[in-house]
Amino acid sequence: MKMQEVILRAMAGKLKRWEATEIIGVTDRTMRRSRERYEHYGYDGLYDRRKGQPSPKRVPVERLEEVLLLYQEKYLDFNVRPSHQKLVEEHGLDLSYTWVKAARQGAGLVEKSRRRGVHRRRRPRRPLPGMLLHMDASEHGWFQDERWYDLLTVLDDATSEIYYRQLADEESTRTVMAGLREVPEPEGAFYLFPRIAGLKDSFDFCRRLLEETNVGLAPGVAFGAGGEGSLRICYAAERSILEPALERLGQFLRAR
Repeated sequence: MKMQEVILRAMAGKLKRWEATEIIGVTDRTMRRSRERYEHYGYDGLYDRRKGQPSPKRVPVERLEEVLLLYQEKYLDFNVRPSHQKLVEEHGLDLSYTWVKAARQGAGLVEKSRRRGVHRRRRPRRPLPGMLLHMDASEHGWFQDERWYDLLTVLDDATSEIYYRQLADEESTRTVMAGLREVPEPEGAFYLFPRIAGLKDSFDFCRRLLEETNVGLAPGVAFGAGGEGSLRICYAAERSILEPALERLGQFLRAR
């Protein structure tokens, strides 16, 4: 916690003076000087300890205490902006919204908003071809004249291989379905369906496997009576996930 935040919280009554001195590791004399510095140099004096002439924009400490007290007594359930408007309209406040917000955050009366993360995080590509396809239609004057067409494209997420490209008057159900028909049909699926010797209750087996090893498989019986005694394993995942999961599955089978 920064020194200016501790001082403001002490001024707002959220902390006692001796508690503030212990938090920032200073003496009571230093804390008293910090308050005097605020009274002389204004709010910014808590940050840069400016010397020389007092700031012409400094806010009297009594005014700060009044603003913090009004917020606690009348506008505690308000967000900062609505409460600032109330202070301006009903109490003649002439301080900016930014100043009031900073003072309340420093005093611990308002939580600071979290920093926004990266707007668009890079997503790892799918590990295998065919797991994810992208279809896009971009309208453009491709021939540098008055004619505009949609370029329909289908490409693979894993390899960036383009399966289909075609100009069309506009994107529609008909043109999209025509593009999908040109995509190579899959030659298989990303599942294994092994039969386990001596397995008579695949549902119970999968339940215990999940509870004991945190590995989830589909019981063969879920796909019909002929699937009893088998398990369905989906391998559409990263190797870093598959390898430890298969190792735990092997240990579970050996312990049966």
